[in-house]
Amino acid sequence: MPAPCPPLRIAILGVGKIGSAFAFQLVRTGGHDVTVIARPDSVRLAQLERDQAIVDIKGERAGVRVASRLDEAAPYDLLIVTLLAHQTDPLLPALQRSAASCIQFMFNTFQPERLEAAIGPERCAFGMPFVQATLDADGRLKATIGAGGQKTLMSRQRWVDVFNAAGLPAALEPEMPLWLRCHVPLCVAFESVSVAGERRGGGASWGEALVLARGVHASFALIRSLGYDVYPRTKQRVDGSPAWVLATMLWFMSRIRSFRELLASGSAECGALVDAMLSAAPLGRSPVAVSDIEAMKPS
Repeated sequence: MPAPCPPLRIAILGVGKIGSAFAFQLVRTGGHDVTVIARPDSVRLAQLERDQAIVDIKGERAGVRVASRLDEAAPYDLLIVTLLAHQTDPLLPALQRSAASCIQFMFNTFQPERLEAAIGPERCAFGMPFVQATLDADGRLKATIGAGGQKTLMSRQRWVDVFNAAGLPAALEPEMPLWLRCHVPLCVAFESVSVAGERRGGGASWGEALVLARGVHASFALIRSLGYDVYPRTKQRVDGSPAWVLATMLWFMSRIRSFRELLASGSAECGALVDAMLSAAPLGRSPVAVSDIEAMKPS
């Protein structure tokens, strides 16, 4: 069993599926003082204000403080941002002013250095959540944590320890910014093929899967053109495989209903990540097939 951590003052900005799962575990198992911050006038905020807790489908409760905006003066030990990258941009000034000791961005981004520059390297941390969670119409949480040995990746050992002690399996990834950048092509492909599969009601077409496979290869070429290695080895193997191999994997995955339903809601994130790659393309040292990258957007 991981050693218990002293109670911390933690805020979670974004109380959707992932943020709710984190809050529930950090309170119930970790024993931390957690404030959740939901969008003003949202259905989720109303649910949280009604319950003053994260409630799971069994009726178990994790009491939290509820807010509609970030208290910039609050000296949180950790502020976890579980929004998407494109949703975070308008909040960067408030995050810069925040008195939080550490701000951890828990989402996929092609431009992690931009966030680090805005917040400051001493306060900025990154992570990638690997938790499967849903919220029902009443806001009740159903979470599957640690399935198949999955662990949330984090850039700082301190927060790895906090998460593990709270029953949220986590592991240190020292190259977290590079890991996130190199995950973007696959994230886009998985989300886009899921959207296509849901639209067709049973899976993407072979042509759609092949377009996405070519886009993944063009995206990795962009990463190398920008002066970065493709990381880690698992993604190097994807990068080195023929397009038809990756297309076959995407085609089959799009036929798994649970996979489609989990990722088909990411259409907006998918488009924003493609736009981020396209905006970086002119900075590369060599030309890349930007049309193949652009073609990855869900139609």
